[in-house]
Amino acid sequence: MKRIVDKLKELNKTISTMESCTGGGVANAITNIEGASEVLKFSAVTYSNEFKIKMGVSSDIIDKYSVYSIETAIEMSKNISKFTNSNYGVGITGKLNRVDINNLYGSDNKVYISIYDKDLDKFYNYDIEVDKQSRKENKELVINFIIEKLIEVIGD
Repeated sequence: MKRIVDKLKELNKTISTMESCTGGGVANAITNIEGASEVLKFSAVTYSNEFKIKMGVSSDIIDKYSVYSIETAIEMSKNISKFTNSNYGVGITGKLNRVDINNLYGSDNKVYISIYDKDLDKFYNYDIEVDKQSRKENKELVINFIIEKLIEVIGD
C-alpha cells in the first residue's frame, strides 16, 4: 500500500472507498501509511443496502443485478468518487462464505471490485473467489488483491 500512497502523492491525486464486505479494510490499509491524509479523502462502509442507496447506488441496479454484483460495485466506485471529487473511487461488495438472508442472490464466495478512474472516466472491474476458512483471512485475501490491482491501475 505504501507504493500506492507514494504514487498518489507524487501524482497529486486522491482516492476514496465505498466498502461493504471488507468493512473498511482498504481504507485501514491506506491509513496505516504515513502521509495517507494527503491522498485518502473519504471512506464509507456501506454494509446495508439502505446506505449504499443513500451514497448514490441505484436501487434499480440492486433490484436488477443484486447487491452482490459487478454492477453494484461499479455504482459504488463511481458514486464515491463523485461524492468526494476523488480521482479514484473503489467499490467493493460480495459475500465472504456466508448466506445473507436479506440478499439471497449472488455467490456466497465471490467479491466484486470496481476501481473508477475519474480522470479517464474508466472502470477497472474484477471479481475474486474467496476460499479461506475465516472472514478475517478472506478479507485479507481481498484487500491484498485490491492492492495489486491499484498498483496496476495507478502505476508504479
